[in-house]
Amino acid sequence: MTKALKSSGFLGLAVMMAVGLHQSIILSSGGAVPPWMIGGHAHLGVLSILAIVMGFAVPALGVAGTLRTAVTVLFVAGQWGVPLTVWIGEGAGLTFLMPTTLLWGGALIVSMLIMLYHTLTADAGSGGAGAAGVAPADD
Repeated sequence: MTKALKSSGFLGLAVMMAVGLHQSIILSSGGAVPPWMIGGHAHLGVLSILAIVMGFAVPALGVAGTLRTAVTVLFVAGQWGVPLTVWIGEGAGLTFLMPTTLLWGGALIVSMLIMLYHTLTADAGSGGAGAAGVAPADD
């Protein structure tokens, strides 16, 4: 599952960079970049970096089983759901989709709370390899 987080993070960064280039073209041709495009771009960039970080944090903290699956699914859904809803909702005029940002944002929050729960309740020795061990294998 950490492969999904890392892959989603790198894909998100590539998409975010492509959107950034598109914004640059808009600006260089004398146009103004719409605020909804800027907002989606910023959210996708930050959430993609966090997805990569989560891809390393999940095994390092020893998150396994159902919690690992929940963290991955919820985070990836939120990572893409928030910016895509802004782009599609505002950019394509489908504003009825905008309230779903609460769902996607909630998914991100729940994934962080699961990580917090695991961090607070896991035994000190149940984490990953730690600083002195070998890097955990990806799944």
